[in-house]
Amino acid sequence: MTGTIIEDTFFANYRYWGSLLSSPNNRGSIWATQTGIESADLNAAWSEKPLTLFDKGTIKDIKRDYRQAGLPFWWWVFPGSQTKATIGILESEGFSLVENIPSLLADLITVPDAEPRVEGFSVSRVKDREELNIWEEVSFAGFDFRQSAKEQYHRFVSAFNLRDDAPQRFFLASVNGKPVATSLLFLNGKAAGIYFVTTLADFRKKGIGLELTHAAMHYAGVAGARYATLQSSPDGLHVYEQAGFKKYCQTAVFSLLPNERGPGI
Repeated sequence: MTGTIIEDTFFANYRYWGSLLSSPNNRGSIWATQTGIESADLNAAWSEKPLTLFDKGTIKDIKRDYRQAGLPFWWWVFPGSQTKATIGILESEGFSLVENIPSLLADLITVPDAEPRVEGFSVSRVKDREELNIWEEVSFAGFDFRQSAKEQYHRFVSAFNLRDDAPQRFFLASVNGKPVATSLLFLNGKAAGIYFVTTLADFRKKGIGLELTHAAMHYAGVAGARYATLQSSPDGLHVYEQAGFKKYCQTAVFSLLPNERGPGI
């Protein structure tokens, strides 16, 4: 059950991002979405079932679409589709394994509330476009995107919906009034995905990411979610485990080999 929650939340979030930009491509159980940003982890393709030889035509179409858009992308393989056949088909289409990313889940009922420990720390939900502009600046700098992607990133963030009936919530963390970290919460029924957790370079390793994650988890619980999910980098795993997350599976991420990417990717 936990693996299904993790997968379903990830899929729902990326489908939503794609819908904001009119970019979702779906054939059967295979999906692909483009954010328009030259960052492979923000452009996703995946299959909700194991791949078969009949899917090779769809895979070729997805490769062509990303090549024409000039965008790198990752193909995510969650446990529900991790078969030898799936891996073999992706490899035959020019993909290679990038890494295995830990997928985590927290039961919000069993995770106790935590008191802030960072002096001067505060967190607020983004409620208007002016605050979203600040969120954009901090997250862009925190993720160390290339400067050439700034316009692309702005187009993506500008598509976000701040209405209360939208599934996304945005949070800004500040220290002594200075915005220094961001997170995004995606509400999906009884689950909530946590994304875009990043901290400005000068404020890292001070416990801010942990405090911000706690705040997002608390909001998710208040909003009616029972579980919180996320995918973690190796560097962030310890922080999320401190927040009450447990690793439930590894998600294999594949990328096209250089000779398969096309010019400019």
